[in-house]
Amino acid sequence: MSRKGRAEVVAIFGPTASGKTAVAEAVADAIGGDVVSCDSMQAYRGLPILTNQPDRPTRLVGVWPLDHEGSVAEFADLAHAAIDELLSSGRTPVLAGGTGLYLRAALGELDLPPKVEPGVRQRAQRLYERVGPERAHELLAARDPAAAAAVHPNDRRRVVRALELLDVGASLQPAEAQLWSDHARHPTVVFGLDVPRANLDERIRARAHAMLEAGVVEEVRRALAAPISSTASRALGLRELAELPEAEAFDALVARTQRYAAYQRKWMRRIPGLVSVAANRPANEVADELLEVARARQHLPAGGAR
Repeated sequence: MSRKGRAEVVAIFGPTASGKTAVAEAVADAIGGDVVSCDSMQAYRGLPILTNQPDRPTRLVGVWPLDHEGSVAEFADLAHAAIDELLSSGRTPVLAGGTGLYLRAALGELDLPPKVEPGVRQRAQRLYERVGPERAHELLAARDPAAAAAVHPNDRRRVVRALELLDVGASLQPAEAQLWSDHARHPTVVFGLDVPRANLDERIRARAHAMLEAGVVEEVRRALAAPISSTASRALGLRELAELPEAEAFDALVARTQRYAAYQRKWMRRIPGLVSVAANRPANEVADELLEVARARQHLPAGGAR
């Protein structure tokens, strides 16, 4: 690790509405860095309200049009280039990650499964629809017990993904098992933002209200009136806001976001060496403690204040 063990990259992860972006911006300002978004949906332009895109220019926000089929492999190339460029210019990359896989891809090299052609994916999707969740899961279990043990039958996306990988001689489980390791392309310190669940639920509801007031329904309708990729169409709350009355859409958006936040918490527990920081307070206070912890552990980034 360069500079007497000090990290060159700072990464901040946490559940949605935990304040990752605000904290990352405060840290970047304090240590002479730039924020790099590692959010699979913020990478798209056209849904700034729904995906809670930052107000100030941020690396890897809005890099793809909505009709683009983005992939983690493509994002990894973009992230590596952005991080390397910042380091070469003497700036510290401060990664703000809400999508665990995208953050992992930005930090290191992933041994990604082989590319699956659209026809293979469509066959797997049709199978799931034709036989139903339980039978599709049974078929998966017969051919790949490890993958089946890792996914719930009702998790359509991952069951379909596991089935399509089988068709190209790969498995979902080995790919997921090696997602997190302590290997990174550059010396890195990873912080996790911890907000009590009750407080996080309040933040999620407040954010949903703010989205509605900002015109997110109109934004979603405009997006769906044009071509949109299957990847972009997975944006949290997109279908609910488009198809349900506003009151029902609000409740559905809050519920889905809470479930996603729980999933992100699971990701946090899988990150080796993660430093947990209490985040139920103003972003500048969280950033100050984060930097204090980094100094105490001699993990200050190379371009940071001493």
